Amino acid sequence: MKHLKRFAACCAAAVCCAAMLLLATGCQQQQESYTPPEATPAVSKPVIAQEGVLRVGVNANNAPLAGQPSSSTKIVGIDVDMAAALADQLGLKLEVVDVSTDAAGALTSGKVDVVMGVNKSDSPSFWTSDTYLPTAVALFAQSSNSTVPANSASTKIAAQVSSNSAWAVTNEFDNSTITTTEDLKSAFSALESGKVQYVAADAVVGSYVSNNAGMDVHMVALMQQASGYCVGVLDGNTQLKQAVSNALSAMNSNGVSSIIQKKWLGTTMDLSGIKLTAGASDDGDDMSEVLNSANAAIGTLTGNTGSNTNKADSDNKTAGTDSDSKTSNSDSASSSADSSSAGGSSASNDAASTASN
Repeated sequence: MKHLKRFAACCAAAVCCAAMLLLATGCQQQQESYTPPEATPAVSKPVIAQEGVLRVGVNANNAPLAGQPSSSTKIVGIDVDMAAALADQLGLKLEVVDVSTDAAGALTSGKVDVVMGVNKSDSPSFWTSDTYLPTAVALFAQSSNSTVPANSASTKIAAQVSSNSAWAVTNEFDNSTITTTEDLKSAFSALESGKVQYVAADAVVGSYVSNNAGMDVHMVALMQQASGYCVGVLDGNTQLKQAVSNALSAMNSNGVSSIIQKKWLGTTMDLSGIKLTAGASDDGDDMSEVLNSANAAIGTLTGNTGSNTNKADSDNKTAGTDSDSKTSNSDSASSSADSSSAGGSSASNDAASTASN
C-alpha cells in the first residue's frame, strides 16, 4: 500500500512538472513577436534605380491626391496611399518624391521610377496604366434624385472662380446660370443653403471637399466623358510597366483601392452610371479642348506654366489635406517622402489651412 501511494505521488509530481514546463514554454512563445516573411521583390535593378526601393513621384500641391498639411512636412493623400500599396504589392520599400507638375521630366531624368496622379486625358509622352481613380467635371446636388439640369434661366450652378469647372459651365450654360465663389467649400455652402441647385467641380476634389465638410451631396451628372488618374512609367521600361499593371489589378481585386478611396472621399469613385449633360461631347474631344484652353489660361494667370499641369480643377488648390482626420495609413510611406524636394510648398500649406477651417 505504501509503495502504491509513493508511486501515485511520483506520478502526480511528474504531471505537475510537465504542466509547469508547458506553461513556461507557452509564456515564452507568447513573448516572441511575429515577424512576417519578407516579400520577394517583383522588380530589381536596372528596372528600378535603387535596389529594393520604389521611388514614386507625386505633385505635392495637388490635394487630395497629394499635399502637405501646414503642421507637417509629410506628403499625404490618395496618391501617397496608393503608392504605398503599390510598393507593398511589388515587395519594395517606398520613397515619395515631390516632382511638382513635371512628371515627364522626373521620369526622363531618372529622378523617380514611376509617377502618380497622371490624368489620362492629358495624353502624356510616357506610358500610362489603366486608371486607378476615375474623374471628370461633375455636377453635385443635395438629392440623388435630382435631374440632369437643362440650360434654362431657372438653373443655378455654383463653381469656384477661374476653375476648369467654371469654364465648363459657361461653355455649356448661359452666363446667368453660374454663381462663382472664392473657394469650393463656399460653393457647397451655397448649395446647402439653397442659393443654387448644383455645384460644378472635379469629381474627386468635389467629393473630398464635401465629405471633409460633412455635407451630404450626390453626383447627378457629368459635364464630360470620364477620364482618370494613372501611373506613369517610361515607355521603354517594359518590365516595370507589366509589374505596375499586375500590381494595380491585384489592388483593385483585393479591395485596397476602394479602401483608400473611401478613406479620403467617403465613397468609392464609380462614375460609370452617372448621366452626361446635354452639352457633354460624346467623344470628349470638344470638352477636352475647352478644358485644355481653360487650363492654359489659368496657368498663365497663376504663373503655373510647368508641363503636365494638373487639370483636375483649380479647386484642388483650396481642397487641402486634413492631417487630423485623414493622415496616411502608411507612416513609413509618408516619412520616406523626399523632404528636400517637398519642402517650401506654401501653396499646399495654404490649401491645408483652408481645408481645416
